[in-house]
Amino acid sequence: MTTRLADIAAQAGVSEATVSRVLNGKPGVAATTRQSVLAALDVLGYERPVRLRQRSEGLVGLITPELENPIFPALAQVIGQALTRQGYTPVLATQTPGGSTEDELTEMLVDRGVAGIIYVSGLHADTTADMQRYERLRARGVPFVLVDGFSPKVQAPFISPDDRAAMGLAVTHLASLGHTRIGLALGPKRFVPVQRKIEGFVRTVQEQLGLAAETVETELVQHSLYTLEGGQAAATALMDRGCTAVVCASDMMALGAIRAARQRGLEVPTDISVVGFDDSPLIAFTDPPLTTVRKPVPAMGQAAVRTLLEEIGGTPAPHSEFVFMPELVVRGSTASAPGDRNRP
Repeated sequence: MTTRLADIAAQAGVSEATVSRVLNGKPGVAATTRQSVLAALDVLGYERPVRLRQRSEGLVGLITPELENPIFPALAQVIGQALTRQGYTPVLATQTPGGSTEDELTEMLVDRGVAGIIYVSGLHADTTADMQRYERLRARGVPFVLVDGFSPKVQAPFISPDDRAAMGLAVTHLASLGHTRIGLALGPKRFVPVQRKIEGFVRTVQEQLGLAAETVETELVQHSLYTLEGGQAAATALMDRGCTAVVCASDMMALGAIRAARQRGLEVPTDISVVGFDDSPLIAFTDPPLTTVRKPVPAMGQAAVRTLLEEIGGTPAPHSEFVFMPELVVRGSTASAPGDRNRP
């Protein structure tokens, strides 16, 4: 027990006496300190005493498209932690090809009496989908929040990154390195985030490089799937059109673009620069470390939970979109354009 107290105290940065007070449920410990001790318990793999286990305020559903792209587990972790801090129990429901649909997962969650649902990159992002499903859910009295996507037809709070600004950051960075032929690899056009990325990309390429919008859309934008293979296929097509830099709409696609370049015997970033989107976990440790546009996952996840709990509590947030600014993270996959090596 003494060893355990010392371990927890060292991890939490507090005294052993403070750890003892928390574990024994004694008063006189600040909430933040108590939280640090509980976090230390969890990190070190110790079981929490029964008296410290939180009673659930209820279940909250979280529906994500899949978990192969590491950005979805990262977002699920932020949302799950924020929910448990507020006493709620998160229930993760994942769509996979050939598995349960969003509507089926919604029914399962509603049947289990969830207090609310958070949708990530769901059908609300698909401009061809029927948005009446969300109005029917609202009519049943189930609060929900929609992340990554927007529809004016749905009266609900939306949480999004600024996709247009993200493309502005990426293109401006590449143009400053002397690239004049910059391509964009992204998913199917029917999705709202894709359409917004195209808008931001086209506008910035026009401003930075003086190309006509029609030329940019027809020659420099390539649609594919949000997978490594999709990025590889899109990048191959863009390299065939003479692109010396490729902006990808996900880090997974960017890894595919790097693979496509290497299959041609090209070096990244010497011969071609690649920019990702998300800054998913471990992406800083790829070869080369990936320059990417960081999606503000912690802020978005916490906002989604806060907004949903306001809906559950009967003080709904405005039915509007909360947009979060991304950040360019420059690493080793971008460099001066070939033939422009005298630039700093």
